Amino acid sequence: MRRARRHNWREDRGSYSVETVILAPAIIALMLLMIAFGRVTDASGAVDGAARAAARAASLELEAGAAQAAGAAAANRSLTGEGIHCAASSVSVDTSGYGLDIGQEATVRATVTCTAPLGEIGLPGLPGSRTLRSSWTSPIDSYRSRP
Repeated sequence: MRRARRHNWREDRGSYSVETVILAPAIIALMLLMIAFGRVTDASGAVDGAARAAARAASLELEAGAAQAAGAAAANRSLTGEGIHCAASSVSVDTSGYGLDIGQEATVRATVTCTAPLGEIGLPGLPGSRTLRSSWTSPIDSYRSRP
């Protein structure tokens, strides 16, 4: 008859330390990757909102010059309000619709570009920044006078 071998717990001594040393870097890298993904998602939504705000603000103005200034100001306010810090940003407002005659359908198109920095996350292999771009179109009132 064989006797059941008793498990000696002393043989497992230190195995938890080895498992922790092996798994900790992978878990930390996964958490940093989730942070980077979250930051890019937040910045992308903020850039979309800024383009929408810029197009809407530009479409409410009476002339093209004021529309460009209002669109740029609205986009910058929107990005600042969302807490997004762009390493580089630009706002382009297409006001060619202001050149059309009254009664014709016209639109204003705003494009916002933001370079979101990712370098401070410190994950090897992660790009230093990501450029996000969004455009939005808003109608101009067809029967409002345009100088």
